[in-house]
Amino acid sequence: MTATLKIDNKTARSLWLQSNGLMQSPRGPLDVMTIIRRLGFVQIDTIRNVTRAHHHILWSRNRNYREHMLWPLLRKRELFEHFTHDASLIPMEFLPMWQRQFRRLGQKAADSDWHRSGLCEHEISQIKDRIRQEGPLSTHAFETKAQSREMWERPPHKKALDQMWYSGELATCHRENFIKFYDLGERVFPTQIRTDMLDHEAIGWLCEQALHRLSFATCGEVQRFWDAMDMAEARDWFFNADLVPLQVQGADGRWNDAWGALDTEARLASEHRPAAQLRLLNPFDPAIRDRARLMRLFGFEYRNEMFVPKAKRRWGYYVYPILRGLRFIGRIELKGDRGKGSMTVTGFWPERATRISERLKDDLDRELYRFARLAKLREVKWETAFAA
Repeated sequence: MTATLKIDNKTARSLWLQSNGLMQSPRGPLDVMTIIRRLGFVQIDTIRNVTRAHHHILWSRNRNYREHMLWPLLRKRELFEHFTHDASLIPMEFLPMWQRQFRRLGQKAADSDWHRSGLCEHEISQIKDRIRQEGPLSTHAFETKAQSREMWERPPHKKALDQMWYSGELATCHRENFIKFYDLGERVFPTQIRTDMLDHEAIGWLCEQALHRLSFATCGEVQRFWDAMDMAEARDWFFNADLVPLQVQGADGRWNDAWGALDTEARLASEHRPAAQLRLLNPFDPAIRDRARLMRLFGFEYRNEMFVPKAKRRWGYYVYPILRGLRFIGRIELKGDRGKGSMTVTGFWPERATRISERLKDDLDRELYRFARLAKLREVKWETAFAA
């Protein structure tokens, strides 16, 4: 039995941020695919508050990133789009391990009232035939109407398109102004890697790669990383895998059981010094996606309140955590206006232990202007007090 390794809280924070590409300086040569491979995937999102989430996530790792750099990688088939825990861009070389996810989500979509289109097989075949004959089409190319006016209701053709997209019959060919264009999966996925793996092989790869990117994790954290297997499958892998038992100290001083890969001791022996750079992280950033893990490691409470009624929000609509070194020092609410070329600070909530100073204000202002330039905004305005 391998002896249990103990990882103190400072080291645990360092390992987690290092795994997320947030320890080193966000400068230097840029390779977008290297960043995405390191993260495993990058979540995409429709909301453009200042810039869309996928652009911000990549920019947080390297300030040389610009908004025009991502979508050509989808057209060049270096990435494909599918669902992890949400819509994401995934390195194309991961495709063989993703075949079971096509089957898994395709079946879930077929069984779900949310995705059931109500169209007959002939009507669904007509949608697919149009794409085969005309080439990539967006949902706007079809004319069926939603059956109700409820906020989340979608037209039957959209449900049919998505069901075929989940199963891999269709794939995202490209996006224009964020609008998805569907094409046949066989025309998007390269033939030479459109191979399948046995389920246990795919699950093994997914679990190993999740643990590698998490540095240390519970079974549930590994399962939720890709969200491409159920808990029973993840537990079966944990039972049979060769892992290192760990105890990881939380921000509250308590020790929690976890597991690490066989290279854990080598990771611990490597020195990790955080960059001094203050960073604004996106609400969908992978470093903060697991709110329970965030609270446990950093003692930092955060929730996404975009869909919370305004009167019930604790903070604001689109709020960015502020990371400095190994600590989250607060939250800031921003709103971009591309028409006016400005970004406005509408809320600022420092943590209790954060010392409010002119230096912090200067550092934060510099970061705000850097972030504004990503969205080609010229001006930053404060409509709230910089105070505790």
